[in-house]
Amino acid sequence: MVAAVNLKHTGAFNMSETGEKWKPFTSTQRVTVHRPGFDWEARVQIAPGLAVKVHDAYIAGEGILHASLFGLVSLVSLRGTPEVAQGELMRFFAETPWYPTALLPSQGVQWEAVDDTSAKATLKDGEITVTMLFRFDENGLIESGRAEARGRTVAGKVVPTPWEGRWSNYELRHGMRIPIEGEVAWILPEGPKPYWRGRITNLTYEFAQ
Repeated sequence: MVAAVNLKHTGAFNMSETGEKWKPFTSTQRVTVHRPGFDWEARVQIAPGLAVKVHDAYIAGEGILHASLFGLVSLVSLRGTPEVAQGELMRFFAETPWYPTALLPSQGVQWEAVDDTSAKATLKDGEITVTMLFRFDENGLIESGRAEARGRTVAGKVVPTPWEGRWSNYELRHGMRIPIEGEVAWILPEGPKPYWRGRITNLTYEFAQ
């Protein structure tokens, strides 16, 4: 059983709410499974010599999102609200294909079949409960995870919006098949709006004794 995982990523992040303004990023992340939690630190290169640092986390039931220029000038700072906490627990849940033993019913996840290729899964942490729709490919591997209402920041306001993570390029690591590449998007009326595309460059597990 996976107890924790350390990851490194590289990829591109869309810095525009309405258009396409993709900028390269590198990041490190630590995830703990019991209790659910993660800490993600990213550096987004928006221009030569100009970077935005992003801290995204879910720690002890609290969600945190902070972005700053040079690590000094705050651009976004969200924390301490039920909406932020729920959104960050959704991220933890959507990324479970990287630590798939966390999806087992013995780990507290409740599953409900929808059809031959999809199922709803529910995870509870303290007072927070999240449900996502997972879709599976012909090999039984997770293709995507979708939440119908995750908080999206639009013009400084948080708007509940459908949200989806899609996973691909599975590889065998420590006896588990995990996706090395992924894309995350808001699902808008006009169609999906991807804002994160990345791949794992390094991954190490810590297993329960």
